[in-house]
Amino acid sequence: MKLFISPASPFVRKCRIIVREKGLSHQVTEIDTVPYDNPADLLQVNPIAQIPAFVREDGVALTDSLLIGAYLDHVGQGAALVPSVTEGDLHWAVRRHEMLGHGVLDLSVKCVLERRRPASEQSPSHIERWKGGILRSLDVAEALAAKGELHASPLTLGNLTVGVALTYLDFRLPDFVWKDGRPALVALQAALETRPSFVDTAPR
Repeated sequence: MKLFISPASPFVRKCRIIVREKGLSHQVTEIDTVPYDNPADLLQVNPIAQIPAFVREDGVALTDSLLIGAYLDHVGQGAALVPSVTEGDLHWAVRRHEMLGHGVLDLSVKCVLERRRPASEQSPSHIERWKGGILRSLDVAEALAAKGELHASPLTLGNLTVGVALTYLDFRLPDFVWKDGRPALVALQAALETRPSFVDTAPR
């Protein structure tokens, strides 16, 4: 199996963590890729030239971190990172947490890409709107963490995605001061970042 990666991408990092947590490291070859170069091997897997992109053992291509993550969780070893749908509220809670973190990632990457445009082409109003969405989402996550509904153990696709989002903010948007007034999220991030899978995939 192959996973097209860039060490700085938070969506890629999510998948790389899952690979490690599910005991798939020896079965998945990570291919460092520059999507903007439109490399031919990436385009064969994902015609829109985005990462992560994944190739199964049977040659079938999977794109988008949500789909790839779900597949890796399904084929990997150990406890599922998403409880079975038969577990009712627990399943949907993890899914909600995952989408909350995914939303923060999506808006964060938009901010980063917008800031890379020439200053004359940037939209400060868009950046402020996205920043507002990020901080409001983190307020929701803080409330969940403070109530004990979002915690570091056991690892799920929910807390994993939120943790990746928090560290990506530190990495790419350090001026987005998110830690003030959110001690539960600070503790969640600190606990997750001690896991070997997180240490091994730290963004760079």
